[in-house]
Amino acid sequence: MSFSSTLRHRLFSRFGSTHVGPSRWKSPGHQEKPNGYLFNRTPPPPGQPRNWEDWELPCYITSFLTVVILGVGLNAKPDLTIETWAHQKALERLEMEKSE
Repeated sequence: MSFSSTLRHRLFSRFGSTHVGPSRWKSPGHQEKPNGYLFNRTPPPPGQPRNWEDWELPCYITSFLTVVILGVGLNAKPDLTIETWAHQKALERLEMEKSE
């Protein structure tokens, strides 16, 4: 008895399954085979526009607004780094020394 058959026998007997054959984890599935086009969609006939899916317009609008809001928001955030704070404190001290 080879090692692989012994291992297979132990695994099947341990988990209570004696079924030997095609597994549900290795099934071919229900998807169509690739046909050479992007997203497996054939292009529309010449002169006819592609129909948008229901989810496309809300997704594009949300993505665009997210980029705009993040771009404006991240550029307008205050500078709270330790270097900026230390620079401002040093300038305040220099002005206090000049005024005295």
